[in-house]
Amino acid sequence: MKERRTRSAVPGLYDAPVTQGLEDELAALAPELKSVAELDPHHGSVALARVLHECLVRALASVSGEDKSAAQLTLANRVLALLQEHAAAGIVGARDLLAPPARRLRAVLEPVAPPAHPASPEHPTIPLSISDLLVNGPHDVSLGPEVRRELLSADRVDLLCSFLKFSGLRLVQDELRSLCARKAHDARGRARVRVLTTAYMMATERRALDELTAMGADVRVSYDTTRTRLHAKAWLFHRATGFSTGFVGSSNLSSAAMLDGLEWNVRLAAADNAALLEKFGATFEQYWEDTDTFHPYVPEQFDEAVGRARRAELAPYLFLDIEPRPHQREILDDLASERARGHRRNLVVAATGTGKTIVAALDYKRLRVELPNDRLLFVAHRREILEQSRRIFRVALRDGSFGETLVGGDRPDRWKHVFASVQSLHTDQLDAIPRDAFDVLVVDEFHHAAAQTYERLLAHFQPSVLLGLTATPERADGRSVLDHFDGRVASELRLWKALDDGLLSPFQYFGVGGAPDVSAVAWSRGRYDPRALGNVYTADHLFARRVVQEVVRRVRDVQAMRALGFCVDVAHAELMARVFTEAGIRSSAVSAATEAHERAARLNELRAGDLRCIFSVDLFNEGVDLPDVDTVLFLRPTESATVFLQQLGRGLRRNDRKECLTVLDFIGDAHRRFRFDLRFRAVVGGTRRSVQREIERGFPSLPAGCVIQLDQQAQRAVLDNIRHQVGSGVKDLVEDLRALTASGAHIDLATFLREAEVDLEDLYANGRTWTALQRAAGLGLPARGPDDDQIERAFSRILHIDDEFRLRGFRELVRAHEPPAADATSGLQRLLFMLLGYVREPFSSMATAWRALWQSPLREELRQLLEVLEDRSRRVTSPLPRELTALPLRVHATYSLDEVLAGFDERNSKGGVKRIQTGVYRCERAGTDLLFVTLEK
Repeated sequence: MKERRTRSAVPGLYDAPVTQGLEDELAALAPELKSVAELDPHHGSVALARVLHECLVRALASVSGEDKSAAQLTLANRVLALLQEHAAAGIVGARDLLAPPARRLRAVLEPVAPPAHPASPEHPTIPLSISDLLVNGPHDVSLGPEVRRELLSADRVDLLCSFLKFSGLRLVQDELRSLCARKAHDARGRARVRVLTTAYMMATERRALDELTAMGADVRVSYDTTRTRLHAKAWLFHRATGFSTGFVGSSNLSSAAMLDGLEWNVRLAAADNAALLEKFGATFEQYWEDTDTFHPYVPEQFDEAVGRARRAELAPYLFLDIEPRPHQREILDDLASERARGHRRNLVVAATGTGKTIVAALDYKRLRVELPNDRLLFVAHRREILEQSRRIFRVALRDGSFGETLVGGDRPDRWKHVFASVQSLHTDQLDAIPRDAFDVLVVDEFHHAAAQTYERLLAHFQPSVLLGLTATPERADGRSVLDHFDGRVASELRLWKALDDGLLSPFQYFGVGGAPDVSAVAWSRGRYDPRALGNVYTADHLFARRVVQEVVRRVRDVQAMRALGFCVDVAHAELMARVFTEAGIRSSAVSAATEAHERAARLNELRAGDLRCIFSVDLFNEGVDLPDVDTVLFLRPTESATVFLQQLGRGLRRNDRKECLTVLDFIGDAHRRFRFDLRFRAVVGGTRRSVQREIERGFPSLPAGCVIQLDQQAQRAVLDNIRHQVGSGVKDLVEDLRALTASGAHIDLATFLREAEVDLEDLYANGRTWTALQRAAGLGLPARGPDDDQIERAFSRILHIDDEFRLRGFRELVRAHEPPAADATSGLQRLLFMLLGYVREPFSSMATAWRALWQSPLREELRQLLEVLEDRSRRVTSPLPRELTALPLRVHATYSLDEVLAGFDERNSKGGVKRIQTGVYRCERAGTDLLFVTLEK
């Protein structure tokens, strides 16, 4: 094996033992260009050990053979034997030798009385013997979940932290409580959990300190509120096994610090940083014994020290950066892509607070260049929205006089750029305005468009471009607004993307088991029978009282919260309001039957803090801006993922007073057709199987700042439900299809996906196809074609296509009545041939493949599938450089390696697509180097 080269001695500072390789390099340097000292006998053993460690790692990794582990163990034992021979007696002995076969001890468990079985605590994600850096990034381990895992196996914990907040404590309180419950103190009389904190800046919350002491923790506080004596933030997890660990970094015990992506924390392991952990422990003991600075926590003393002072609230400050943020640029690109396809009526769906008006202004700025005329009508339902929107347009266009208002007593003079309230565009006013008076029509809060006034407005005007803006495309009354856009959403900012970008308030979601069992409640057309469901919930008064207990447990201060609770029916809402009010939490119930002025009054009371909770029935799903809401209670199984997101969204609006949104979802056994996966997929994305993995692993992939915790009972109910659906997916899909076609209506692929709320990837999982599903549902179809098995397997490999040019070309090919003339020089035909599974076949057999496809009902499925892919594609692509424009490939589109080679017409000796296994390939025909890079493994 080639010897590893020694690192060159470049100019700079060093602290390294001189190896022979380094000695050779130093010999070539003049004496004044090097500084070499004797190795310090005190620290020399550690420095030399580092050299040995590096060499040992390289040597063990280089061992080869059939049983690599055994060979590595043999080599390690030879080194240990050599050390035993030369070290002082007893320093390295026979007990240090590794016992074959090569193994690693994971745990030693305490015996338990039968019939119980000993269970090993969950290991931390980072191995106990390794140090690491946590940055709370989207693909990194977050501190909060990792602290929870560390606590499960700790014998004792010391926490040094400037600020303690209940929002951070509740992320780990179950694990801390469990640790304290094992035994209050260790053999030396120390509490299992010790906490040092400060009252500096009054940031530490009394609720957090009360909870800690109630569970048995020993808490000491520095009451110096004028200056901070404690900046450190650190955890030390003591383990009797010697595998103690710790975190030292920037995170206080708060929700944001434990979860957000702007905190750095070093994880230390005693196994490779014993001296640092020992210093940590000794310093903590020094602080603990400093009774002049840290005093045992006494609630009255804490209240007196903090007093009535409150930090001044920050006044709202709007900073408008008219350069689009990344998510806004994506929306603008989506709109450009849709219009390039001829779609001039487009709907943008994005959460409140994500800058939809900025998008509209920048979109209009671009349209002014493209359209022959730039007459604009911007419609909203309140003066405040109109005036704010006009200011944004003026900044975007750099025109301080842009736009006139038509609202109240304001009337335009020029009628060229008008910001109008929908109320001002009444029938008489509309009749006086020509139908083609405006080139661009922008309608804010488009979910109101199914209302009569909006319907008249949209029916009257005939603009060149229509742009709708909304946070919620479905109205509570079930009337759709998508008809104005051919059933399409041009661009949708997904919840997890908005959370990742910090556009919405982070949330802490707690799934609480023990809700009423509704597994036997009647189910029809995708939902529970409302009356039967209501009867179950209104009959269970014990559950209503348990909701109160969980709210008191999870919410920092119930007398300061502003909560919305979503109920089954009016009786259920009234029951919950009565139980909460009796418990001292003033609450009210509202529904569609409540007078509008009464609903408005209750909302104002909630905003002002006179009410603590409003329980509603199918209200506040949309169209209500409630940034003060800091708690959401799901008190019923919500069948629709859209409604779930709308209700969750009521609390996601950012507010200076809100650290995070608290979500309590009360979960019980559900009907087998109920889909728990939909609500979690709305947050984390993915498929049913990936959601199942997220739940089993504790949701490691959440947006920064967010956490989902399911208690044991809730997790069991959710996982049982999802596992059932994963295992019986075909049966449920068949039932859905039969129900949708029961009236004799024809259902195509796009309609089925939309109505059954099925993802394309789920339908085509495990080799399933739309045609096979129709056959299973008993729908008459033609006989199978000769190559159907191969083509069916290929469909799942088509789902990634996002190139509009290719999708349109494929669709034109397959919609023809007769198979095309085989043409191996056609890039589109080569790509389609290869995608349909003919990867190993020569292009000369293309004619046979086309005949087989035209004899199969799968050709119609392929046509529908291509339409669905084209409809969901938002990728903006462009042609390759001039010399390569003839190729059927586009810049920024997604291709497999085989597709790229087929596009470049690279063939093997048999005339089929060439297969390569290298990241660099020279295409001589096109004079091009192809570079394939794995960006993320």
